[in-house]
Amino acid sequence: MNAPFLTAQWRRLVMLNFEINPDALREFIPNGTELDFWEGKTFVSLVAFQFLHTKVLGIPIPFHRNFDEVNLRFYVRHRAGSEWRRGVVFVREVVPRFAIAAVARWIYKENYVSLPMRSTLMSPTPQSNGQATYGWRHSGRWLTIGAEYTGDPFYPDSGSQEEFITEHYWGYSSKQNRGTIEYQVEHPQWRVWEATKINLDGDFAGFYGEQFAAPLSSPPCSAFVAEGSPVTVRQGQRIS
Repeated sequence: MNAPFLTAQWRRLVMLNFEINPDALREFIPNGTELDFWEGKTFVSLVAFQFLHTKVLGIPIPFHRNFDEVNLRFYVRHRAGSEWRRGVVFVREVVPRFAIAAVARWIYKENYVSLPMRSTLMSPTPQSNGQATYGWRHSGRWLTIGAEYTGDPFYPDSGSQEEFITEHYWGYSSKQNRGTIEYQVEHPQWRVWEATKINLDGDFAGFYGEQFAAPLSSPPCSAFVAEGSPVTVRQGQRIS
């Protein structure tokens, strides 16, 4: 098992999930992986969350411990011996800290960008819904993803779409020489809230590309907020 590279807490994850034509993802699939389907369907997810108490190689970096992230991701699997490893591929990731984006591009070859971000987070009470809303500014305009939720969080049912979306524990990214980086992401199973209302506003086609215009302009197939947990991201390695 590789040594930890990063530890943190991921909290209040807004997860909006959209069905997409598999052909739209072909150019993004790293070598050595294949698309992972749920009930024969392919999904991309817009995910926004808090990064808290971040340490790199066990060291807290001043002014880079607490920040927001938004990413667009899809789901793959990789055969390692007799084991299928289920993981995610990130189309694009946004953080407000330049150093975080630069390190992720360098170490993991991920498509990170640094942009101004903002968020509004409120826990549910007996009198009001909880709220998690995240935004980032691109080309002078704000893009927003958010959800309202209420009640108590629950563990997803076995075989449910919520379980499929949250239960991927590997990351894969492509190197310039057509190699693939694999890294393990460790966390316990997350409890979730079903979203009672979503907020999705902005030019997502302009930001992510025209191949994502159709799915991201349609209502999501599912929308929920994950409670989150402590997370360990282990050092990556090249796979054949």
